[in-house]
Amino acid sequence: MLSVQIVLFDGFDLLDALAPYEVFCVAEMITENALSVELVTAEGPRSVPSGTNGLKIEAGGRLDPERPGIILVPGASGPVEGDGPDSVPSILGRTVHTALPGMLGKALEQKDVVVATVCGGSLVLAMAGLLEGRPAVTNHLGMELLGATGAVPVPARVVDDGNLVTGGGVTSGIDAALYLVEREFGPRIAYEIEQLFEYERRGTVWRATGMAPIPLTGGKRRKAEEQAAIEDGAATGKTQQEYAFDGDWDTTIATPVGKLQVRLSIVTYHGVVHGKAIQGNETVDFVDPVLQGDKLAWLLKITKPMRLNLKFEVAVDGDRMTGVAKAGMLPASKLTGRRIP
Repeated sequence: MLSVQIVLFDGFDLLDALAPYEVFCVAEMITENALSVELVTAEGPRSVPSGTNGLKIEAGGRLDPERPGIILVPGASGPVEGDGPDSVPSILGRTVHTALPGMLGKALEQKDVVVATVCGGSLVLAMAGLLEGRPAVTNHLGMELLGATGAVPVPARVVDDGNLVTGGGVTSGIDAALYLVEREFGPRIAYEIEQLFEYERRGTVWRATGMAPIPLTGGKRRKAEEQAAIEDGAATGKTQQEYAFDGDWDTTIATPVGKLQVRLSIVTYHGVVHGKAIQGNETVDFVDPVLQGDKLAWLLKITKPMRLNLKFEVAVDGDRMTGVAKAGMLPASKLTGRRIP
């Protein structure tokens, strides 16, 4: 019997979880109980408040990451922007700091477990560093953030990467669940559920198989143009403005999930800015630092409090540095700092 565990967490999206739940329940009925489906949490049986008006759903068990079968993770529901406690970024940030990501990481290590996600569920895994280098999809509003975690965003409705199957925004959960049913039990079972629901799946399930297409949208040209812009901004000779950023800086980055104390070391050689960030025993080099007028911008791979590629933009006024760090839909984090004498 195939086991399907749908994971709930505080602030989960109702449709992300319950639409696949109903698909799997119908599959259970029309396959003479060839599968079982249950709602679980990382903590065990409890009443779980959703992000939709706090409506609570009862979870009957504790997630077992080693049980063969399917584990499905929904996204969150709430305001997309802002850093209020009920916003999607805040809900996802809190979820990343529960026991759930560790359990999902263990599930991905099992050869007979498939982890599936709907909408922002993939961001829970991605922000925990579980999707680095793996193709995945999320709600279109979160695709930039998905890429900032090191995952490979694919703008498809469903993405199949073997033991990882991800669905896009909200109603994609029906498509993902139907696809999983078809993958496990064949097209006739999936078709029967579609007929019952009066629902037809959309789009092609993306898989990294077959021939790779030749780009038709000028991707190489855009990349060259972006590189030229970087070079135009960075290699114009050392100016007084460039000198302004040189030195060591003690900075504080105020993120929605806590403050980070980071030391920045910046130096300019032959018109090209180089930098590194030091946090505890970890040192990370700036990626693509470039001067943009009176501001310095760069990318930085961080691992605490979550795994992200943050885009920094800062300005200096004497020995004082101010700016922001941003990753996709997450609220911008404020950076403040002073030059070390």
